Amino acid sequence: MAGLGTVGGGLLKLIERQAELRLPGKLEVVAVSARNKNRNRGVDISKFRWADDPMELATAPDIDVIVELIGGSDGPAKRTVEAALRSGKSVVSANKALIAEHGIEIAALAEKHEAHLLFEAAVAGAIPIVRAVKNSLSGVIVSRVSGILNGTCNYILSEMLRTGAAYETVLAEAQRLGYAESDPFLDVSGGDAAHKVLILAAIAFGAQPAFDQVQVEGIDKIEAMDITLANKFDYRIKLVAEAFRANGSARCRVAPVLVSKEHPLAQVNGPLNAVVVEGEPVGRLTFTGPGAGSGPTAAAVMGDLARLFEGPATPPLGKPSRDLAPIITKADSATDQGSFFIGAKLADKPGMFAALTEELAEAGVSIDKLIQESAGDTGAAPVAIMTHPCPRAAVERALSRVAELKITADEPRLLRIETRA
Repeated sequence: MAGLGTVGGGLLKLIERQAELRLPGKLEVVAVSARNKNRNRGVDISKFRWADDPMELATAPDIDVIVELIGGSDGPAKRTVEAALRSGKSVVSANKALIAEHGIEIAALAEKHEAHLLFEAAVAGAIPIVRAVKNSLSGVIVSRVSGILNGTCNYILSEMLRTGAAYETVLAEAQRLGYAESDPFLDVSGGDAAHKVLILAAIAFGAQPAFDQVQVEGIDKIEAMDITLANKFDYRIKLVAEAFRANGSARCRVAPVLVSKEHPLAQVNGPLNAVVVEGEPVGRLTFTGPGAGSGPTAAAVMGDLARLFEGPATPPLGKPSRDLAPIITKADSATDQGSFFIGAKLADKPGMFAALTEELAEAGVSIDKLIQESAGDTGAAPVAIMTHPCPRAAVERALSRVAELKITADEPRLLRIETRA
């Protein structure tokens, strides 16, 4: 085992209880490696051989499997995984950044050396979605994979709706409870969910993972006012990661999105994850469960370890790496059509509401629904607008003019509305 953080400690505890599990064979921990040998992990590691450098594990002749829990797309994690695969060792990893950013070359290396490369724990924690898409749904023509893939963001948005508290307040509480890291950037920026949805897209569509083609937007600019007003429209704001087929290519994007309260993802609250897979001939399948934490992630790693007893390795990304197509491409706002939500605070000046609607009309944006609330003592009136279907570029053009004219007291938030039930 390389990496003995929260998940590593949980996995060691689970391996100690393997007699209670349904494994087709027995696992023996030979050696471990981490940055700090003396840290209290709640489990005795003195009975295992210690390696300061995880590369020692990758080439040791008495080791069959490397469990990589170091994290990070490069550095020791990448070097250790590559060295292990070149040695013909199986690798089980929870490292979504490594798979998303270097998946094609690492998969090719595993195939060349006929080694297992398994990473169920990299996506959605205890939900067995990688295995489901790769194996159980291999006979399905998948058209879309979408979901809530970051429990930190889902907890924050759920609590902002429940309590009405500001983003910063709820984030601090999430950090206190252990749902958010001390540096939450990767989570709240959308980067974590982007890694995960790209992995699912590669498997679901037979595509080469291309992280630079994923459109990513986080939740750090969402205000409690936006969530409250969206709720008055009977919508919830969720950080949605999705991958879908589009005109012979595939698109991946992560962004806060409005979903109707009847939508499957609207019912998923707190730190839970959910994944919706759509395709023929099965229709829509929804998977829900805990997406992070010591227990759920360790259980996912253990599931991959159990797979090692079942037979020879198969291509890590479903299809052989040489057959994966370079079809993941970015969409631009000129071709991005849909309905949109605009949240803003109107400046406390006469005629600001009329000026806002005039700029939208000039850009060809038609208003479907609108809520304007009193400015009260704040000096700025909250407003929420839902548009009829239009190009995103048209809304962006209008909001650019709004900024120039200083019609709003803040920077408006522009969110896509999921119109499919």
